Amino acid sequence: MVRSCEAVVVRMFLEIRELEQKPVRFQQSLPIGVIPFDSEFEQQSPLVASGTAELQVSTDEIRVQGRLQVSLRMECDRCVEPFTQVIDEEFDLIYLPMPETAPGAEIAIRPGDSNIGFYEGAGLELNDILQEQVLLALPLQRLCRAECKGICPTCGQNRNETDCHCQQQIVDERWSALRNL
Repeated sequence: MVRSCEAVVVRMFLEIRELEQKPVRFQQSLPIGVIPFDSEFEQQSPLVASGTAELQVSTDEIRVQGRLQVSLRMECDRCVEPFTQVIDEEFDLIYLPMPETAPGAEIAIRPGDSNIGFYEGAGLELNDILQEQVLLALPLQRLCRAECKGICPTCGQNRNETDCHCQQQIVDERWSALRNL
């Protein structure tokens, strides 16, 4: 018996029309692969998210608050070995209607407005919000552990596994002209 594999699509659209009535609570467990991530890492667990979305009717401002958790497998920036990073983050975001500007015009925001986004149309896609929050939660330097020794630049040995005995010569290039005397 041959079964067809169909991709599971789990999406939640936060509609303005529904938010006008009452705040919307969400509780999602998104299977691996539902939200596309960068090829530099791989999702290892379902992305679990919960929270609320509410509309401030007088300003059409949507506030989305919640928490997300997911495990991602990636390579260490120092030793290039794979490791798992757990992302467990709270978020509190404000979305405003997209201002009407000329195409390609820039929108200025104040320094304290880094948690403000914009929406167009009938609402927001929750998966897009979650994807963005995971990417923002990733550390700038991805390390398997804080004390990772990395790879020896001379022999290429992983210094976490074995100690190489390569001599690290620190050459001060300012003295290079004296070498030729």
